[in-house]
Amino acid sequence: MMGTVNVSYPEVFVLLGFSDRPLLEPVLFIVVSGFYVVSILGNGVIILVSCMDVSLHTPMYFFLVNLSFLDISFSTSIIPQLLVNLWGPQKTISYGGCVVQFYISHWLGATECVLLAVMSYDRYAAICRPLHYTAIMHPELCLRLAVTSWLGGLTTSMVGSTLTILLPLCGNNRIDHFFCEMPLIMQLACVDTSLNEMEMYLASFIFVVLPLGLILVSYSQIARAVLKIRSAEGRRKAFNTCSSHVAVVSLFYGSIIFMYLQPAKSNSHEQGKFIALFYTVVTPMLNPLIYTLRNKDVKNALRHIVLENCCRFTRKWGQT
Repeated sequence: MMGTVNVSYPEVFVLLGFSDRPLLEPVLFIVVSGFYVVSILGNGVIILVSCMDVSLHTPMYFFLVNLSFLDISFSTSIIPQLLVNLWGPQKTISYGGCVVQFYISHWLGATECVLLAVMSYDRYAAICRPLHYTAIMHPELCLRLAVTSWLGGLTTSMVGSTLTILLPLCGNNRIDHFFCEMPLIMQLACVDTSLNEMEMYLASFIFVVLPLGLILVSYSQIARAVLKIRSAEGRRKAFNTCSSHVAVVSLFYGSIIFMYLQPAKSNSHEQGKFIALFYTVVTPMLNPLIYTLRNKDVKNALRHIVLENCCRFTRKWGQT
């Protein structure tokens, strides 16, 4: 009977989050709400514009639509629960809700790593193999690469997350974070987690280190190709083609590397919460801004769609 109690799973988890800073919570609620709305609208606009404008039916924007949909999904898997916990005294999430959260966040995090590597390969093909670009990045290959990214992330999430939920927690239910993250659930286990840790390190190597290596190799080749371009206009055009993606990669990997390279101290753990807040709230909001503000094609397509719909509305209004 005692054994059954010891390995029992909690009905709810307590997400401590920022509860030790009660004066900060109302401020965070307002800021996070604003960023979340901007993120949904910005990424939604990119999806809408890329689908509606025929000139954007290219591999680059196909992968960008995938990234925008991924950002919306990732933010939505975490931020609504965060807002609920920031607003009221209750800091809990149901056991099922916690499991769903770390399954989805793990899936989408791994998918984004692979998708960013795929996008860097697309930029490599565009700049280093321009004459063969359309033959290399044909629609069938783009679809396969996108599906591989999503299924690869789903596979590692199913394996790692399933191994995690099989761990007995012995009633431990307090998570010192604002969302359910797989390593934090593992820390609550009352048994040896060596197998889980090995799987996590292997998955991290395959889905974080390898994609980052592919990105660095792609951009080293791109840099060599750009340096060979004689005209300043040609170099500027090549730079503009890659700058948005480089900025997004830097934001995503920069926050992850900064968080995981910190020493295991209490103050660094607090910093880790704010870094996690950055890549779950701020980065999904910045991605569409980076691609729209630094990209003439998206701005022109957006302007064309707005003007076309305004003219259509004006004509319809005039007829009535």
